[in-house]
Amino acid sequence: MGYFIKVQPDVKLFVEDLNPDSENTIVFLHGWPGSHELFEYQFNDLPRMGYRCIGIDQRGFGQSDKPATGYDYDRLSDDVLCIIETLQLKNIILLGHSTGGAIAIRYMARHKQYQVSKLVLCAAAAPSLIRRSYFPYGQKKSDIMGIIKQTYEDRPEMLREFEKQFFYQSVTDAFSDWFFRLGLKAAGWATAEIAATWLREEALFEDLRKIDAPTLIMHGIHDEVCYFPLAKAQQQGIRNSILIPFEKSGHGLFYEEKDKFNDVLTSFIESEICE
Repeated sequence: MGYFIKVQPDVKLFVEDLNPDSENTIVFLHGWPGSHELFEYQFNDLPRMGYRCIGIDQRGFGQSDKPATGYDYDRLSDDVLCIIETLQLKNIILLGHSTGGAIAIRYMARHKQYQVSKLVLCAAAAPSLIRRSYFPYGQKKSDIMGIIKQTYEDRPEMLREFEKQFFYQSVTDAFSDWFFRLGLKAAGWATAEIAATWLREEALFEDLRKIDAPTLIMHGIHDEVCYFPLAKAQQQGIRNSILIPFEKSGHGLFYEEKDKFNDVLTSFIESEICE
């Protein structure tokens, strides 16, 4: 079941809501530059296991409205709050992949973990996607600026190049075309603005220390987008967290090791504590 929810007077976001009668709710925040459809291989299985799966297309992406502004982590986390309040969700699992992970972290800090019982970070773009003087593990600033420049000059080619970094395992030509089309659904300006957000000092280091909900961190050791040391920094920053490395995955661990991903996720959800 899909519908739109107003998060600002002139902005509506698309929400995919599967198995809405279940009280076991997982809210999925996708990464750049895709949509909720990236989680297809979770949505295939988890609703049949009794979970309610809510996939949100962030503003500018998928089927959501594509305004010119609002692509900082504060506004994006406020969008998530609007959806949680509108749907009257309680005791949810909040799951974020890549940039969606950064948004989830900001949500937890900015909105004091409102209605979230557990947090799941998957290849999260946090605490910083780029290298800084105090954090030498991220992408070069010049590489991200190159992505922004290419987005405005030849976005289809940028997306093709980005896919080469995304997956560690080989994918079929058909899957590659599907992944490419997801990126094309986004607005060019939204694609560039999110990339520009990565360059800002977004204080996610401080946000990590404000999280005390049980947190699962899943990260591919071959990730060429959000390098594996980012996951270690997340574990160090979140006091009640566990890190599960994915030995055969890059940035697309939800597909490259989808069975392990789903198994680890559901085991974490069903456990009483974060061990």
